[in-house]
Amino acid sequence: MINSMGKMCAVLVLALLILPAGAPAAINTIAAENTVFLGEENLDVRLAMDGDTLIGWWASAAAIQTTSPSYTIVVSSPAAFFISPTEFSGKLGPWYRLNTSGYLNGTAFIVSDPNLDIRVMDATLGVDATENGWITTGSEVAFRITTNLYQMGQRSGVAGAPVTIKVQAPGGATYSALVNKAGATTNIVEMSVPTSPYSTGAIWDTGKTDTYPYGTYRIWAECNANSMKDNYGDVGKTYTASPALLNQERNPLIGTYYTSTVTRTAAPTTVPTTVKTPFPTTVPPTMVTTTAAPTTIATAALTTPPAAPPAAAATKSPGFEPALAGAGLLLALAFIVRKE
Repeated sequence: MINSMGKMCAVLVLALLILPAGAPAAINTIAAENTVFLGEENLDVRLAMDGDTLIGWWASAAAIQTTSPSYTIVVSSPAAFFISPTEFSGKLGPWYRLNTSGYLNGTAFIVSDPNLDIRVMDATLGVDATENGWITTGSEVAFRITTNLYQMGQRSGVAGAPVTIKVQAPGGATYSALVNKAGATTNIVEMSVPTSPYSTGAIWDTGKTDTYPYGTYRIWAECNANSMKDNYGDVGKTYTASPALLNQERNPLIGTYYTSTVTRTAAPTTVPTTVKTPFPTTVPPTMVTTTAAPTTIATAALTTPPAAPPAAAATKSPGFEPALAGAGLLLALAFIVRKE
């Protein structure tokens, strides 16, 4: 009985020794000069404070060695400290320990405003699919994360920032893991992000339509380390926007353009037919009419002059012949008189 109890105690002791080493709570342990972020709570800053209970912040370009802090905070609970967005906003950068006399006593930690962004990459084609919101079914997807939260990797026992990638299916379900073409499964809940930018590599095969059906997916990333998202839930800070991604075989943009092209191709075919049909019909009559008019005028001109001489002879003055005879008589008399 005693031996059994001894074995149980040994197992419990061993478990207690092993658990802390891998416990995720280590992410809240802050050493001197580590970076902390707005919204983080329950931070154990005892190592950073080194026994001091007061921290101070100096405005930019201030002479920290010879001037008093611009702002001070009493650290009354160093084992559970809160980086309040309200109190620390606008006071980013190094915060220094102050001794009991109020003098500078080394750097406690550095306060930073978090930022987070995610891009959906078509790993098969090597393009960013975030902007057009569409990816070809069958392409593999990689995610590119840009953030300053990777600095959490400075903390002892922490490989990087725990960022969760949210992939929401058309039906509303959210995946906790994704599978690629090789069949490898990648957990996307609290992935460790050690650098920035960081790529997950090709982890999602959109061609597995039995698991990932056609339709529109919502994708975003978030980080709630030490409840920072709960306390500072601003888009672009502790979580990203959630762009829509259409998973289908044909690019919707190309489909729209193709429809437009067909319409434009049909239009020129109709227009020439419409133009050519009336053109020959209308133009020849116009030309015939124009030609006929000169013909009519020319005929009238030729007919009228010959008719004029008979008309003039018919209307000659009746006294013309007697006058002519009289003139001849006078000429004869004049000749006789001259002869005599």
